[in-house]
Amino acid sequence: MGKQRINWSGEPWDDSEWLEFTQMIPETVDTTTFTFRASSGAWFDYQPGQFITLDLPVPGGNVQRTYTLSSSPSRPMHISITAKAQPDSVGTRWMMDNLRPGMKIKAWGPSGIFSLQRNPAKKYLFISAGSGITPMMSMTTWLWDSGQKPDVVFVHAARRPSDVLFNEQLHHMANRESGLQLHITVEEHDEFRSWHGYRGRMSQLMLGLMAPDYLEREVFCCGPEPFMQAVRDILISLGYDMDHYHQESFGAPVETEAQAPDLDDVVPDEEVRAELVFAASGISARCHETDTVLTIAKANGLNIPSGCTFGLCGTCKTRKLEGEVHMVHNGGISDEDIEEGYILACCSNPIGKVVVDI
Repeated sequence: MGKQRINWSGEPWDDSEWLEFTQMIPETVDTTTFTFRASSGAWFDYQPGQFITLDLPVPGGNVQRTYTLSSSPSRPMHISITAKAQPDSVGTRWMMDNLRPGMKIKAWGPSGIFSLQRNPAKKYLFISAGSGITPMMSMTTWLWDSGQKPDVVFVHAARRPSDVLFNEQLHHMANRESGLQLHITVEEHDEFRSWHGYRGRMSQLMLGLMAPDYLEREVFCCGPEPFMQAVRDILISLGYDMDHYHQESFGAPVETEAQAPDLDDVVPDEEVRAELVFAASGISARCHETDTVLTIAKANGLNIPSGCTFGLCGTCKTRKLEGEVHMVHNGGISDEDIEEGYILACCSNPIGKVVVDI
């Protein structure tokens, strides 16, 4: 029986040639990796972390969908995307149901500015959630294949352990390379399976345990926008230099620096004045945005029960009646409480005029 010959053209692929689908790999119940090659034997040249746009012939007319490449250019004879079929999915669901080996798909790219090659550093911190892990997998594989010892702290958040993409591949690399530190946190456990890792949402305390030297690392973040917002709030509150922070959006990957969104995050300013009104006590106090509700209350002779003073225990939970605060907590308050108007006084900074029920 003869060996299968690989037709390698020696030329890089460009998007004038359609991609040939080769295989489908189930990752989780609703997430699949799709692998493509170039029929001509062309190899793929791109930056780890970039994305590609596929033209999918779904019923009713072609649709274009953008997917981050989960493969690495260090393995150039194929490219892969890893996608989750959401309940309202059109493109990904069509691929799961219809793609067969040998089928050809029109594609554009690869494109994008989210890559460690554009921001080289000695030490990296990758932070992802859900399928936002795909560009991190591409960049980690690139570093693994480079032959040089990496220095990466890889942090991933998932709903439950069974939802963690590339779990076996990541542990395979981390078990063989001390320069790759892998940390996974989940919100729920899988029934009848023990979990010994982190549990809960990303927080200041968790980040400090996972990457004590986070201030020295180049940060790459990808996931749902609320997750990335929480990560930015954590980093800002800890004094991180956000010039070394980079993120990729689920919704619309950015092709050029000019298209990068302006991250207009709330950053309490010690030069900006605010006002805190304690409604039940009839006290109004002028303060700075960098002051917390707890410190202002104590300075005015008011007692708010407190414990940890960094948003973990929840003892200082207080109802906010009016205004906005900037709160970065460590798990001491639930989303339901926040929706009902509660804040943690120890880690809430007043923005403008704020009224609390004290």
